[in-house]
Amino acid sequence: MTSIFAGIVLLSVLLHSNPVFAASYVVGDVSGWKFNVAGWENVFQYISGTHNVVVGDKASYDDCIVPENAKTYDSGNDVITLGEGPNYFICGFPQHCGFGMKIAANAA
Repeated sequence: MTSIFAGIVLLSVLLHSNPVFAASYVVGDVSGWKFNVAGWENVFQYISGTHNVVVGDKASYDDCIVPENAKTYDSGNDVITLGEGPNYFICGFPQHCGFGMKIAANAA
């Protein structure tokens, strides 16, 4: 009897749970990480040495300022796991962010 009850409870939990889906997106699609890429998410592809990816906050994103001790990626094929909520990224090369090389992604 206990195993039947446990089975019913397990089935009930499974039927009422929300599935979690993961996805990877190449930032900028086939063109890669470049200027004006808003709308793309978490795989930054670019020629190493020409750009980088700096993780920041809303203020650094809005003002195009590289935060002190910010996590910086520069491999040219950076895979970044988004945290739940807003995520902000800029290119730390001089003037690149100001010309639109920045992206904000909201992960639910």
